[in-house]
Amino acid sequence: MAAGLLLALLVALTAAVSLGATDIAPGEVWSVVLRRLGGEPPRPGTDDLIVWQLRIPRALLAALVGAGLGLVGTATQALVRNPLADPYLLGISNGASLGAVAAIVLGAGAVAGAEGLFGAGGVLGLGGGLGLSLAAFAGALAAFALVWTLARRGGGFAPLRLVLAGVGIGQFLAGFTSYLVLQAGDEQQTRGVLFWLMGSLGGATWGTLVLPVLAVPAGLLVLQARARALNALTMGDETAASVGVDVVRLRRLLFVVTSLLTGVLVAVSGAVAFVGLMVPHLCRLIVGGDHRRLLPLAALTGALLLVVVDIVCRTAMDGQELPVGVVTALIGAPVLLYVLDRRLGAGA
Repeated sequence: MAAGLLLALLVALTAAVSLGATDIAPGEVWSVVLRRLGGEPPRPGTDDLIVWQLRIPRALLAALVGAGLGLVGTATQALVRNPLADPYLLGISNGASLGAVAAIVLGAGAVAGAEGLFGAGGVLGLGGGLGLSLAAFAGALAAFALVWTLARRGGGFAPLRLVLAGVGIGQFLAGFTSYLVLQAGDEQQTRGVLFWLMGSLGGATWGTLVLPVLAVPAGLLVLQARARALNALTMGDETAASVGVDVVRLRRLLFVVTSLLTGVLVAVSGAVAFVGLMVPHLCRLIVGGDHRRLLPLAALTGALLLVVVDIVCRTAMDGQELPVGVVTALIGAPVLLYVLDRRLGAGA
């Protein structure tokens, strides 16, 4: 299955680079890639520029963001033992968005890298590198901690309370984020930030790939090393403790890893909804709930899904690009209703 997903991902990446306002033959795409990897300078004309500078970074960013969201969704659902959990539904993505926008509007993102979310100047003239990702990480961690605290009030832990707390906190943070965006004072830049908040890969450059390239594989390695502990955690705290899992330490680690990954992904793509909800469900139907197999397949499936969604966003409408988050929401909302209906029907 992993080999099949890798092959499908390679085909999807080739299609993502080939298709667009100007279609380029797949053979020419690979010719450009091999020439540039071989150290050849770019040839005159537009194909080299379109392939190497514009479309390849965007396709790779889509794959990295999709893989990261698949991992975060899988880890979050194990952490809270709730298949309805998702970084977007629990307000984690909204917390990361608030942190990133606060850094942008208030100027903290000025310490970030040279290349930003929307080209060299970034959003509002600021970079989209380390500073922005740290601000998004802080926002994600704070939002996750607040939702968790509200869900644990009274000493119990109700999955429905967790989801409702996440939705409520997420909407509150989204409203505050919108208020900050409106304080930016530049109409064009405000529209750019609002489009980014709906999920956008349009600002992808080679520079914006650096942090996701480091964070997503590292997150997979950390989570994969604790796959057995995640299996035990899904059976309950007492069961996990009885087999030697330090539940408190594991939860703290999962809080940090999921918040860090969410912060990095939101900083480069905005809040992309429902990928973290759909991908783990789809993978569980195929390989079951063993996280040793589930985590890598969730990463590959998430990468494939978001690359395909990005192709649709770029090509569905002539002369206009759809936000990635809009398409994933159109797909993911029915999936959420289906899962909720099944759980309620089963008396969960």
